Order: sequence, then structure tokens, then C-alpha cells
Amino acid sequence: MNAFLADERRELIERLSRLCRDRFASRAEIYDRTATFPTEDFDDLFRAELHAPLVPVSSGGLGLDIKNDLFTLWMMTKEIAKVDMSFARCWEGHINSQALLAGLGNERQKSRWFEGIVTRGEKWAAWSGEPQSCIPGQTAPVGTTVRVVRGGYVVDGRKMFATSSTGARWAILLTNLHGPGGARHATAPADGLLILICDLLDPSVTSEEGSWDPIGMRGTVSRVVRFNKTFLPDDHLLGVPGQYVRDHWQTRFSPHYCASFLGGAQAAYEYALQYVRTSGKSNDPYVQHRVAVMGLNVESAHLWLRHVADLWRGGQQSEAISAGSRVRYLVERWATDTLEYAIRACGARSLLRPSSLERIYRDLSFYVRHDNADHVLATIGRELLGEPHDGSFFLMQPTSRLTDSTSHND
Repeated sequence: MNAFLADERRELIERLSRLCRDRFASRAEIYDRTATFPTEDFDDLFRAELHAPLVPVSSGGLGLDIKNDLFTLWMMTKEIAKVDMSFARCWEGHINSQALLAGLGNERQKSRWFEGIVTRGEKWAAWSGEPQSCIPGQTAPVGTTVRVVRGGYVVDGRKMFATSSTGARWAILLTNLHGPGGARHATAPADGLLILICDLLDPSVTSEEGSWDPIGMRGTVSRVVRFNKTFLPDDHLLGVPGQYVRDHWQTRFSPHYCASFLGGAQAAYEYALQYVRTSGKSNDPYVQHRVAVMGLNVESAHLWLRHVADLWRGGQQSEAISAGSRVRYLVERWATDTLEYAIRACGARSLLRPSSLERIYRDLSFYVRHDNADHVLATIGRELLGEPHDGSFFLMQPTSRLTDSTSHND
């Protein structure tokens, strides 16, 4: 599907693909087993000058504008996810932060933080997760409070699913002046939602050891992070309160998850092809059916992602947001179906370590839980029925805080 790209973009993807095969693939199993952050992978990206895709060329980056080069960006993520979905998730947070800096930062902020990314290889993350519902065995609440003080803001509390918690230097925090919940889990009005930049070297910020031991996506090291009255200066505020929801920023990022899903699915498909050919199963009609479905799923996912990217590039924001919900649902289904067909075609031996399919099975199973697929599908249904709907977080009952995000007539 690189035929969709201009020659210089194809060269970029091919260069990254070689790096993935030659370096990242051999480390993925180690990061997974030890649940450690892929520092060496990021360092390789930095040395290859692939570390700053959304930083403008004038500031030393690749200049992949979020509105004009989304497909190239998503294909970079896909290549990384083919060898390590955990690393792809860390990469997503890193480049989404660059997107927010580029889109919402003032000139002083961009100059300061782009310089750190380009010249020192500083790694970034973006954290919102503050689920307010408790689960059995939970002993401490999750959530942050933020208050305005002289010269800035004070953040106190805990965030979950803090991807890259042991490897990132900077984190973008979505916090709300009206109370806990971040962006996804807040019920308060969106006018209090802040985008704050936090220096993770601050001693008041700590990650909780033992808080990240999942079945998959282990290398993301998405621990619980504690903020102990962390002070953030005024110039660490990006944009204006409420802008993240009002300007539909999450709808730009939601299809990006699909690039990671697709990377895992394509890796499973390629593993199955090799397995079937070497094991002499190519003449089995049932195996042929499964190979056909896997191939169609992978091809369809590429076509849909290209369609969504073209809508953003053409300035068709409302159509892009709607298509983003659809691709989010469809690619999850296609990816999980492809994985299931790959396992059925290859048999139980494909789930024994060190088979890459075993890790893809755990990573993809865990990662697709980022959004509730039933809620995504219901959002699409509500849109088709002309009902209020939330294209950012797929909430079942859109509240007043999301009034702006349910209107796509921009």
C-alpha cells in the first residue's frame, strides 16, 4: 500500500521498515518479558532522524503536517507495530504530543520544546486516564485535581495508563479545573479542561512500581503515576481551556490506533503465509479461505485509512470525523478477525514462545480495549439516526460538556 505515497514518502517508510526489521524486532521479546520501556528503539529513531515527524522542517523535523500527511504518519506507526505494538503505542504518545505542540503551542513554546526533541531526542507522552469507577480490590482512588495559583497551576492526584511512564522526559496532561476525570472520564463542563506540560524529572512526579503487570502491551510501561502537588508554570499551558474538546483533537488521534491494530494484523497475516507455505498446507481449501479473508482485511484497512487521511487533507472535517469513527470500529474487527484466522491456519504451536504470533495475540487483545467497540458502533448508529453523538470518546450519553464535539458542522 506504499503505492499511495509520493516517492520521498515511500523512501521514508522503507528506511523505517529496515530499522524495524534490523533493530526493533530483535528487542521486542525482551521488552515484553521484562515490561521495560523501549529506550534503545527510540534512540535508534533519533539517530536515524525519524524521531520528530510532526516537527516542522524549519525546526529540524520531518514536517509531516497533521492535516496533510496523516497517511504517511499512520504508515510509519504501522511499520513499528508490525514488530512491536507496545513500542508503537509509546511512539503514538510521542508524536501526538508533537501534534498538540505544533497545533496549539505559541512560538516560544514550540521553539523551546521542538529544540529538545530534535537536538536531544527528548521523549514525550500524553496522559488523560482517570477512570472514576472502582474495580474489585482497588484501594486508592484515581483522578487529579488542578488549581490555579500565582504563576501557574498545581496538580495533585493519580493517573492510570500513563504510557511511557519510565521513559518519557515530558508529558502532556489532560486535567480539569472542575474535578477528576481527565478528558475521557470527566463529567464536568469542558471549559475547565486544560492541556498542561509536565517535566517528568520533577521529584513530585513518581510512577508506582508494581502497578503495570498486564497480559499484553507490557513494554508501554503504562504505570499509575502520582502527582504530589506538582507545580506547572503558566507557560506550560497549551492553548486555552476547553480547546481539546472544542476543536475535536481526539478525533484526529482515534484513527491512529487503527494503524497499530493494522500493523499487528499484517504481521500475523505475514506469519501465517510463511507458516502455511513451509508446512505444506497451501492446498487445504479451508486454509485458503482464511488466507483470503486475512488478505482482504489487511487491504481494506489500508484503503479506509487512506480515505480518512484524504478527508482531513481536503479540509472535510465533519466527514473526516464521521469516517474516523467508522474506521476505528472496522479496523478493530478486521484486525482481531485476521489474528483469529492466522491462529486457526497455523494451529496451537503458533501460540508458543518465541512465536511472534503469541505476543501479537496478547498485545492486540489488550490494546483494542482502549475504546469500547460497542460504544463506537452505537456512536455510528446515533449519527445515522440523527441523534446527538460523541465522535471523540464515544460516550453512550453525550453530556453538556461535549456539546461542541457532537456538532460536526465546522
